[in-house]
Amino acid sequence: MRIERSELADVVCFLPEERHRDQRGWFVRTLDVAVAEKAGVDARNFLQDSQSRSRRGTVRGMHGRAGAGEAKLVRCARGAVFDVLVDARPGSAAYGCSATFRLDDEEGRHLYVPPGFLHGFQVLTEWADVCYRINREHDPAEDVAVRYDDPELGIRWPAPVSVVSDRDARAGSWRQLVHGLGVVPPS
Repeated sequence: MRIERSELADVVCFLPEERHRDQRGWFVRTLDVAVAEKAGVDARNFLQDSQSRSRRGTVRGMHGRAGAGEAKLVRCARGAVFDVLVDARPGSAAYGCSATFRLDDEEGRHLYVPPGFLHGFQVLTEWADVCYRINREHDPAEDVAVRYDDPELGIRWPAPVSVVSDRDARAGSWRQLVHGLGVVPPS
């Protein structure tokens, strides 16, 4: 596996080596704990593995966790998505900054999302399956969300947004999240 660093501190992409192909199809290693540890990611502590399936144009996000946050390993197992991270770690030099990634079933990029980030994606293909490994048990009381179309975040989704959950449509603003975290918003 190859390691790529993001412009956002502590965000890491893992890219599998070439797929092994034969008459059955292909095989690829999607996670190697030893490689993750070389990149500073403790992959031994992931407790839950989940998967979502969404149709073209769907946006899921922008989601995060309060308290100690939550680390994630995210990959697209079917189709392609436009993946977005926003640094919501108070005191981070990149606080409020975002980075985007294309995750798809061809390249097989696996994205490490450190605690303290908001995460979301938009489906680019007819259907997409996104797999998440998380390092903490889910506690709905710690869920935080910012509207996918918040003007302060300025996320440019690559396609018209066709489906958003009621929860995501009702999410608060970046300013509300910043205020709730007790952080002085940048001017």
